[in-house]
Amino acid sequence: MKTYNDLANLIFPDINLTIDDLEKRYPKRNLPEGAMVTRFAPSPTGFLHTGSLFTSLISSRFAKQSGGVFYIRLEDTDTKREIEGSGESLLKQLKVFGVEPDEGYLSDSKEIGNYGPYKQSNRADIYKVVIKHLISIGRAYPCFYTQEELSELRKKQEAEKVIPGVYGIYAKYRDLTPEEAINKINNGENFIIRFKSMGDHNNKIKFHDEIRGDLELTENDQDIVIYKSDGLPTYHFAHLVDDHFMRTTVVTRGEEWLPSLPIHLELFDTLGFERPKYAHFPVIMKVENGNRRKLSKRKDAEAACSFFLEQGYPVYGFIEYLLTIANSNYEEWRNSNLDKDFYDFKLSFDKMSLDGALFDLEKVESISKERMAYRKASDLANEVEAWAKEYNQEFYNKIVNNKDFLVNILNIEREKDNPRKDYAKYSDIYPIISFFYDDVFNNIDKNTLDWTVMKSKGEFKEVDKSIIKEFLIDYMNNYNVDIDEESWFNNLKDLANKYKFTSDRKAYKNNPNDFNGQVGDAAGFIRLALAGRKNTPNIYFVQKILGKDKVFNRINSIIEKF
Repeated sequence: MKTYNDLANLIFPDINLTIDDLEKRYPKRNLPEGAMVTRFAPSPTGFLHTGSLFTSLISSRFAKQSGGVFYIRLEDTDTKREIEGSGESLLKQLKVFGVEPDEGYLSDSKEIGNYGPYKQSNRADIYKVVIKHLISIGRAYPCFYTQEELSELRKKQEAEKVIPGVYGIYAKYRDLTPEEAINKINNGENFIIRFKSMGDHNNKIKFHDEIRGDLELTENDQDIVIYKSDGLPTYHFAHLVDDHFMRTTVVTRGEEWLPSLPIHLELFDTLGFERPKYAHFPVIMKVENGNRRKLSKRKDAEAACSFFLEQGYPVYGFIEYLLTIANSNYEEWRNSNLDKDFYDFKLSFDKMSLDGALFDLEKVESISKERMAYRKASDLANEVEAWAKEYNQEFYNKIVNNKDFLVNILNIEREKDNPRKDYAKYSDIYPIISFFYDDVFNNIDKNTLDWTVMKSKGEFKEVDKSIIKEFLIDYMNNYNVDIDEESWFNNLKDLANKYKFTSDRKAYKNNPNDFNGQVGDAAGFIRLALAGRKNTPNIYFVQKILGKDKVFNRINSIIEKF
């Protein structure tokens, strides 16, 4: 009489290792008490998703702050969806965001660590050892359903309004004797391997999640596929084997995997493997038409981490935003620790939200503005240069031609206790400061500049250009920015008053026709003459950076158009 061992040996004749052999090859890690072993396990199926960056960042931080190990495993068993080169691309982007593994997959030709291979397609024999063991103990079996039969089964179950899948009476190959299964295989019938579940979906199992606390979940009764016809395992099986033999202590992943947890727990228990702890993170959501939905690769540009790199959001700003999603007390900590590195903050599972976190691009920009404002100008210039080299060649060429010029521009009012917050991302900078460069200023259509002033809310009036011309000439005759900013502005007020630009806001509001405008309007005309726009960084410092010759040349080029 044929046995399950005979069936296992027929399916895997070349596999001679046992689970005990694998336990010795991949021993428990020698780590301090409380140290976590966490992982990020991407599939090479496309770009790095913002949700994946969030998961990997938080997983990494928990490992590192506990003195543990963070590793990366490439889960490439779904060959139909694989995009060539995307695995290595994901790793490069993670590195840009400061997420680097202690061990694991680095590229198709490089790995570090003693628990590999870290690419699932290179671990086929490990999976076969475990599957062979399950067959030999009667907890896995060859299933001979054809695709046509499975399609018919699904239609039948839909008609009967029962849970779809292969289980119970619908698992018609589950109870074949070893001899019957062997005969079918010897007859050349195609098959896959299914796990033989002993669960009952009418029963509940209790489980503790590190974030969500104590849960009750429906017991698994599905005979899931664990080994496909292409010789590779399914995700449900492969990741579980890997987490055990790579000695993961805490599995960190999105809450969308909670419904699958009973399958994974039953597999762990059946194999006699110690269960890891689980922490199911909230999914990053977005509001659309008043409804919450998951951040979508298809609909949302910000779902791709490449969006933030291309736009030039500073990595440190974006990471801080993700930390505000991760722990509800992060912002309070940051406000009390402005001088500390954000990695000094200790994450905790009990401060993580149970609901999907709403993605807020405005908050990303607000945090980025705040952080960029306090960067040293030289450091910010280096960051901008690196970004421009990749994404804005015109700006990059200007930077490398005169780096100090950019540093001086970025340093405008940066040394104040409350510095200017002009920029939320690197791509904001050139549009704001481009007028500093002569080729940009010279290309401005000076005939279309707006020399109006606000008369009242929503109402504007033209100022006689002969008055503006006289004012600008007088300004050049009395030009002096070698004094402090307050003294310069007081001189400007005196000159503006001479041309009926009042510093009395109340008087102007009551009788705007008695004046040509306010002092701010006069300063705005200087700004317009020097930059060709009404909004610029502090015009006093703009002049100091341009220098007297350029200031005069630019004002004269404007006057010529009057």
